[in-house]
Formats: sequence, C-alpha cells, structure tokens
Amino acid sequence: MTETEHVRLLDSYDPNDFYCEMLGKNASVAPHTKPVRYKLGQIPVNEFRDRAHDAELELYNFGITFTVYTQKEAIDRILPFDVIPRVISAQEWDFIERGVAQRVTALNCFLWDIYHDQKILKDGIIPKELVLGNPGYRPEMEGLDVAHKNYVHINGTDLVRGGDGKFYVLEDNARSPSGVSYVVENRHLMQRIFPDLMRDIGIRSVSNYGQKLHEALTEMAPDSVLDPQVVLLSPGTYNSAYFEHIFLAREMGVPLVEGRDLVVENDRVFMKTVNGLRPVDVIYRRINDDFLDPAVFNPESTLGAAGLMGAYRKGNVALANAVGTGVADDKAVYAYMPRIIKYYLDEDQIIDNVETHICREKEGLDYTLANLDKLVVKPVGEAGGYGITIGPRASAEALEACRKELLEDPANYISQPMINLSVCPTLVDEGIEPRHVDLRPFAVTGKSTWVLPGGLSRVALTKGSIVVNSSQGGGSKDTWVLE
Repeated sequence: MTETEHVRLLDSYDPNDFYCEMLGKNASVAPHTKPVRYKLGQIPVNEFRDRAHDAELELYNFGITFTVYTQKEAIDRILPFDVIPRVISAQEWDFIERGVAQRVTALNCFLWDIYHDQKILKDGIIPKELVLGNPGYRPEMEGLDVAHKNYVHINGTDLVRGGDGKFYVLEDNARSPSGVSYVVENRHLMQRIFPDLMRDIGIRSVSNYGQKLHEALTEMAPDSVLDPQVVLLSPGTYNSAYFEHIFLAREMGVPLVEGRDLVVENDRVFMKTVNGLRPVDVIYRRINDDFLDPAVFNPESTLGAAGLMGAYRKGNVALANAVGTGVADDKAVYAYMPRIIKYYLDEDQIIDNVETHICREKEGLDYTLANLDKLVVKPVGEAGGYGITIGPRASAEALEACRKELLEDPANYISQPMINLSVCPTLVDEGIEPRHVDLRPFAVTGKSTWVLPGGLSRVALTKGSIVVNSSQGGGSKDTWVLE
C-alpha cells in the first residue's frame, strides 16, 4: 500500500480541530510519525481489529488489572488498551525529560527545606499556613536527614498538550504514583501483537525500568550496608494497584511483603522468612503515610509495622518515597511551583504550569466564582479525577452546587482554564476516532534522576470526555519515544 492510499484510508479520521499526536497541529502531518503512519497503512482494517482483540484477550489472560471500588464491591478490570501508539519525537522527549528532572530536583529541595530550615516560608515565597497546615505535612519528618536529600524517589508528572501544541504540567505525583507497570506491559504486548509495526522504527526501550528502580533504591540504603536488601511493601491483594506491586517486585527481583511480614527490633527492620528474620534496608512502600506505622500514625492500621518510623529516624532503613512527600504534590502547592523552581534552582520552569487560581486566596476565589462556567474546579486533596467540576460542560445545578462548596470551603479548591487536550487516533467500535490523551512520565531518583523514555499515555475512551483516569473509564496507549 502506498503513502497516498494510506492517507485515503485515514480520510475518515478527523481530529476535529484539536492538536493531534499523530498528525500535528491543524492536521498538518507531523514528519516524525510518517514511518508509523505508513506502517499502519499496511495493515488491513479487519486484521487490525482482530489483532486488537487478541491484545485484549492477552490482558485478561495475564491478569493485567486494576480494581474499581464501588459502594458494594471491588471489581477487577483490565485497563482498556488502544493499539494505535502515541509517538513522541526525540526532540520533544529531550524537552520533557529536562522539564521533569527539573521539577523533581526542585521538589526535593523544597521538601528538604520545609523539614529543616523552612527558608522558603520565612522568605514569604509560599504561604506558611499552606505548607504547615497541609494534611500532607508530617511534623515527624522535621530534622530527619534522608540520604542524598532525596524524598521523591519515584515521581509521576502529569502532562497535557494544549491546542497550541505546547506541553503543560497538570500536576505532580510525589507520593506513590502508579501506572508504570502498564507502560512496560503495553510495550511487551505491542511487541507480541504488532512486531511488524514496530520493526525498523527506532523506539527507545522501557524494559529496564525495574533495573533502574532497583539501582536507585539501593543508593538510598544506609552507608554501612554493602549489599542492601530492598523490599516492596504492599497493602495486599485488595489494593487497586496490586497487579503493579507484583509486577515491580518481580522486575526488581525483590520480595513483595505486607506489614504482617515485617517486624522491628531495636530500631532495625526485619522480614520474616522460612529461615528466620532477615534484615531489610530499603522499603519501597505502596501504602500511605497514615497506615505506615500504627505507633506513630493511625493506631488502627494493620497495613504497616509498629516501629518503622523509629528505625527510619535512626537511619537504619530507607523509605521510598519518603514520609511527608504529600505536601509537595498538593494541588495548591502546585500553583507555586514556578516560584519554588526559581527560588531553589534560579531557573525558569522548563515546562509551564497550567494557569491556576488558588481559591484560598480572595483574588483566586473571586475570579473562580465570576468565571465558574469557563473553568475546571478541582479539590486539592482528591485524586483519580474525582470531585472535579468541568464548568463549560456542567449543568446549572452542578455549577450551583460547586459554587456552594467553594463558598463553604474555598481552601479546598483550585481552578484552571479548560485545556483543549490533544487527541490521538483511537480504535473504537465506530472506526478510528480522536480521543483525548495525557502523559505521565516516570522519574526515578537515587543519586541522580533518570526519566523512563516513554510514559503512561492515558486516553479518555468516552467520546468528548477529557477525564482519562482508569477509575473513570479511561484506557492507555503504548508511548513510543523515537531514537
């Protein structure tokens, strides 16, 4: 099939004036995707659908799932996977990589400072009450020296591309970002189902994530330990990301443990094995601060282990991510990231924030209330796309309810203009149609920061929707970063 025939084949695909990840701005064809578009054109539509169906069956068979919690039950579902890849040029990736690394560096400087000298608060760069009154701020971390001044070992930065073709940071995820298992598994799935599509394209590998993560975590171990024992601490089988916990433990070659498998004696952490207790030096924990140590936080928790914080404070075990990182990915603190980057690094941010109005401030609240039908209003503490009011698409009743909540608790909200998220061609029942996408690159930091060349491209499978979260009906795509 020729390039001309290929273009005719995609004549039914219309990005509807959105920036298209495959075709570029105003559907003027992006040169870096030409080889991919040509290869897509070699595959008959019926065969393409059959292979997409095979991919879905593999997801079921391999148990690549997440859990959706309803009021009555927990349901395991596969994360819907679209087989048309999202392609990023080497030049664009260099920009993303530098921007993500810059943010992680600034976040670590910020966290070290607020748990030590608090210079940024004393200098009035960010409101003191926004940090010290933040539910993610942990006084237990004050004065605790973490290895290499590194708090955010694993970071997920959510990016969106607007109608102008530029990337923007939507939010930082510095606590326990999930989704990297789908990045790697999506690639392996494409290699099995579409080897012909990938051949000779020159795509950067994502298969060494587990190795890079393990290397970074061992760099966090106490200095006296020559061969650190790393474990992954999971809440257990009922957690929505349990598949990912198993996947990452396997990729790193480390034990997957639960709180009941750990004991703390004389401020040292051990795991129970068939041969007795074995020392643990680094814990990659996938449970929230509140449940980590019942002797310090929630006394009802059975997910962590009593005494963990004591061992942590003594420097006998490293925790990744560090306790208290939640304050750094708060949506209100996010609005101050340009100032935080400038303050610590004396640099302008590489990737811009989305314009953000802080409703705890009178000016931000007044602007939000006056433009409610034009803005997206988000609660600062929620994740997964919950609690969001999309003004341009909300009913009069929903807008009025949002107004009432803003007036009752303005500090709980920020607002942002609605971004015309970029789209990617996506295989749906009706054919190939545009669906909105975002991107979550993952950065791993030990002594230095490494960014996985690719990321989780989440796609809003519902027509017209801009909510890409898996819990809200979103799916994912393989992200190809070109060599």
